[in-house]
Amino acid sequence: MCEGAILPKLCLFAIPLILSSVLQLLFNAADVIVVGRFSGSQSLAAVGSTTSLILLLVNLFLGVSIGTNVLAARYYGAKDEEAVQETVHTAILVALLGGIAMVFLGLLCARPVLTWMGTPEDVIQKSVLYMSIYFCGMPGFMVYNFGAAILRAIGDTRRPLYFLMITGVVNVALNLCFVILLHLDVAGVALATISAQYLSAVFVVRCLCQTEDMCHLDLHKLRIYKNRLVQMMRIGVAAGFQSVVFNISNVLIQSSINSFGSLVMAGNTAASNIEGFVYVSMNSVTQTALSFTSQNLGAQQYKRIDQIVIRCLAMVAAIGLTLGLGAYFLGNHLLYFYTSNPKVVEYGLFRLSIIAASYFLCGLMDVMAGTIRGLGYSALPTIVSLIGACAFRILWIFTIFQIDHTRFCLYVSYPISWFLTALAHFCCYFWVRHRVFPKQ
Repeated sequence: MCEGAILPKLCLFAIPLILSSVLQLLFNAADVIVVGRFSGSQSLAAVGSTTSLILLLVNLFLGVSIGTNVLAARYYGAKDEEAVQETVHTAILVALLGGIAMVFLGLLCARPVLTWMGTPEDVIQKSVLYMSIYFCGMPGFMVYNFGAAILRAIGDTRRPLYFLMITGVVNVALNLCFVILLHLDVAGVALATISAQYLSAVFVVRCLCQTEDMCHLDLHKLRIYKNRLVQMMRIGVAAGFQSVVFNISNVLIQSSINSFGSLVMAGNTAASNIEGFVYVSMNSVTQTALSFTSQNLGAQQYKRIDQIVIRCLAMVAAIGLTLGLGAYFLGNHLLYFYTSNPKVVEYGLFRLSIIAASYFLCGLMDVMAGTIRGLGYSALPTIVSLIGACAFRILWIFTIFQIDHTRFCLYVSYPISWFLTALAHFCCYFWVRHRVFPKQ
C-alpha cells in the first residue's frame, strides 16, 4: 500500500472487497427474493421493515471494527508487531462480547420499537419473529466483521471473498430448504442467515489462527488491552455513533413509509435491496481509502495520501453512476425477481428513480469521511454527517414532509443531504490535511 503505482493497487484491493460485499448482499437478497416469491408481499414487507432497526442496533459495534481496521493498518504500516498483536486479540474478544450483548438487546427491543415505528398489524408478528431469530446470530456476525477488518488492514481482501462464497451458497441452500420445503416463512430465512453467519465466523477465526503474519490470533491469549481498546473506541465509537444516528433518521423514514401501507413497504424493501448493491460497491472504495490512508500515514508517506483520495473519488463516482443508473434503467426487470405484484414493482421503481440515480453523491460523501478517519480524525466527520445528513433528514420529515406528505418528498431528502454533507467533508479534509501533514 505504501509504494509503487497507486491506482493498480487500489483496484487490486478494492475489487475483491467489492465482490465480497456484492456476494454477501446477493445472498442476503436471496432471503428477500425467496420470501417475497414463496411467502407473499406481507412476508416481504415484514423482512424489509426490520432492516433499518437492525442496522440501528448493530452499527455502534460495527463502528468499533472501523477503529480496529485503522489501528491494525497504521501499526502494520509502521511494522509494530506488538501493537498489531494487541489490537487483534482485543478486537476479537470485543466482537464476541459485543455479539452476545446484541442478542439480548435485539430480543428486548424488537416488538416495542417495531410497534413504535407503526408497523402494520398484518406485518408486525412476522417482523418480530424474523428479528428475534436474526439477532441470535449476532456473535457470529460480529466476529466475522471484526476479523475481516483485520485482514483488510493488512491488504488481504481475497480470503474474506472465498469465505463468503462458501457461506453464501450455504445460505441460499438453507433458504430454499427452510422456506420452500419446510414452509417456515420468515423464520426459515432468519435461520438460514444466522447459520451462514456462524460459519463465516469460524472461517475467519481459523484463518487468523493459521496465519504466520503479525496478525496471528492465539485463542488462548484473548484479552482486552486497555490502551488498544481506548484507541479503537476513540476512532470507532464516533463512526458507530454516526451510523446509529443515521439509522435513527432511516427508522423515521421507514416509519413514514409504513404510513403508505404494506404494498409500498414491499416495493420500498425490494428497491432498497437493489440499491444495496450500489452502496456496498461504493463502500468498498471507502474501506479502500480508509486502509490505504491509515497505512501510508503510519509509514509517513504523506504525498501518496492526496493521490489516493483523488483516485478513490474518481473510482467511487464511476461505480456509483454506472450501477445507480443501471439499477434504475433495469429496475423494471430486477424488481420482478422480488415480487410478481405489478403495484409493488411500480412503487419500487419510483424509489429507484430518485435514490439509485443519485447514489454516487453518497459515495463521494463516504470516501471523504473514510479518508478523514484514516488520518486519525474520527469525531469530525461524525459531527459533520450528523448535522449534514441525519439532522437534516429528521428536520425534513418533521417540516417539509408534513406539508407535502408524498413519497417523492420523502425520498428526495436523501440526495439533498448527501450533496450538502459531501461538500462539508471536502472542506474538512483540507483542514485536517493542513494539521496532519508536515509543513513543506
